[in-house]
Amino acid sequence: MDTPVPALLVDKHVIVWNHELGSYIYQLGYFGSPVGIRKPKSPRFERPLELTLLEAAFLLKKNIIRISENDQEISHDQFLTICKERFAKFEDLYAVYKNLRDKRYIVRPGLKFGTDFSVYRRGPGIDHAPFLVSIFPKESTIEPIDLVRAGRLATSVRKRYVIATVLSDQQIRYYVFQWNRP
Repeated sequence: MDTPVPALLVDKHVIVWNHELGSYIYQLGYFGSPVGIRKPKSPRFERPLELTLLEAAFLLKKNIIRISENDQEISHDQFLTICKERFAKFEDLYAVYKNLRDKRYIVRPGLKFGTDFSVYRRGPGIDHAPFLVSIFPKESTIEPIDLVRAGRLATSVRKRYVIATVLSDQQIRYYVFQWNRP
């Protein structure tokens, strides 16, 4: 597509109202969710597409979408400023999201697992997410019980637990835990 797809910023989400263009964006890498459809059975749907702020920031930077609010187009820098105001720890989340997407992983919300992201190699419905990613600020401490909890969860759903930390130079360090039964 030669011109960016129009999208509208609504509170903490970005909506692509044209369902054909929304389907196009979804097919680019499982971006967003069709409104009212929890698990799309097909990449084509007749509903608006709802993008998270993370997805929208990534797509805006790649010039795939253009975002407006109150009939005013928003630049990428303006959008990042808005996101930081509306979303706690946005900077670290976006840095990790962008890094994983740039490595061609499919990154989806990890809320149902109690993590920031669930990460797929090929996509939901095609394969299972092999990684659950939690982002910890580099200054934070992690209690041993938190690792045990995360490990038990990841093992029970057959996934690897990953802690991501954004360093001061915007490099990301990943710590991958693979649990083995004795």
